[in-house]
Amino acid sequence: SGGHYRPPHCFARYKSAILVAYRNQEKHLRHLLYYIHPFLQRQQLSYTIYLIQQVGTGSFNRAKLLNVGVREAMKDEEWDCLVLHDIDLVPENDYNLYICDEYYPKHMASAMDKFQYTLPYKSFFGGVSALTPEHYMKMNGFPNTYWGDGGENDDIATRIHLAGMKIVRTSPHLGRYRVMDYNEETEIQEPWSRPPSRHNTRKTWKADGMNTLQFRLLSRTKHPLYTKITVD
Repeated sequence: SGGHYRPPHCFARYKSAILVAYRNQEKHLRHLLYYIHPFLQRQQLSYTIYLIQQVGTGSFNRAKLLNVGVREAMKDEEWDCLVLHDIDLVPENDYNLYICDEYYPKHMASAMDKFQYTLPYKSFFGGVSALTPEHYMKMNGFPNTYWGDGGENDDIATRIHLAGMKIVRTSPHLGRYRVMDYNEETEIQEPWSRPPSRHNTRKTWKADGMNTLQFRLLSRTKHPLYTKITVD
């Protein structure tokens, strides 16, 4: 219920909140839930899956939704780890542990089939990442001002460095992910390119993030396989 699980026969060593920004992606959601619950249970984690849904028809703001998810999830539990998860990614290797690195933010989706199982560029921090609540607050969370797709991942990578941390990565043979509905033919015709950064992160990171987060909580409901947080 509510996407919460704890191992029945042992004491879980880690508590992880899985946060998924969401809008009208029912097919991807069903796929992800089908794969991710058994995957996490095999790792004997205590976890909850949170779906943070944006209402309306305006531009999607993934980064701000994840900020909202962190704020709301922390009301439930003192989580050891916050796993920020794109809805269209499915992990391929059970040994890709959904726990945090003790010292630094961890990028988990280090080898996606969309990028021929390599990083598209050196500072890439998209897809799936894991941060402790301390890491998250130290970098002031994610920017709230990225509307539409792209760009925020570079801002986040820059924030990590400005906050005196570095990115650690899951090794590529473990951090393998399948992208759902990925069309290889269109990808060949339209090569993936790094989105341009629209913000001066060095100047804005302390003034745009968890400390300036504003939203209206519309509902919070427990579904059979996830907790849905709907916000405006």
